[in-house]
Amino acid sequence: MSATNVQFTVAAHIMAALGFRHGEETPSAMLAESINADPTFVRKSLSKLSKAGLIVTTRGKDGASKLTRSPKHITLLDIYRASAAPPRHHRRWQSNWPAQRAQSALHGSAIRPIHRW
Repeated sequence: MSATNVQFTVAAHIMAALGFRHGEETPSAMLAESINADPTFVRKSLSKLSKAGLIVTTRGKDGASKLTRSPKHITLLDIYRASAAPPRHHRRWQSNWPAQRAQSALHGSAIRPIHRW
């Protein structure tokens, strides 16, 4: 699986881990181990999440990350947009197609915040 196919998945996992530890700084090495991913790839994802204002990071040997706001106020759409993942559907739909009308009607209500268990 290519790196572009997992960007959103990795970003969502990072945000879930940071949400679980809300308020605590979490080192990128710990996140990489949790995801079982290359630390360099995790740091690239952290950079994107930071640029989007979802997390704050500190660099260096003791670098770590934490959420900028409550997990209750972060949606999957926020994470998706921050991850810069490629669009899932490349085909343009006709606005009069039933599937397009249904997707348009559900768009706002289908995205839910991530909540801490």
